[in-house]
Amino acid sequence: DSHLGDFIEDKMAILPIDAAIQANLRETTTRVLASLTPREERVLRMRFGIGMNTDHTLEEVGQQFSVTRERIRQIEAKALRKLKHPSRSRKLRSFLDS
Repeated sequence: DSHLGDFIEDKMAILPIDAAIQANLRETTTRVLASLTPREERVLRMRFGIGMNTDHTLEEVGQQFSVTRERIRQIEAKALRKLKHPSRSRKLRSFLDS
């Protein structure tokens, strides 16, 4: 027996392909971030809220590391430069087309 509800599309449901892409993006992001130093990885995760509930200001991250916000800005800039290198950015570029 079928019910009418069986044939109505759930607009809130995530399509399996989208779920797979999200999982792959999470896994790839984790791998790429792990290629940085632990400090750089943690700074980027905190600054951009990656794998966290919220992002943090330079000041807040600086307090966690007991350094100035300027030092955190420098660490963040260096880490982002590393991520822009073709050896790392190539791994994430394919997700921009999705």
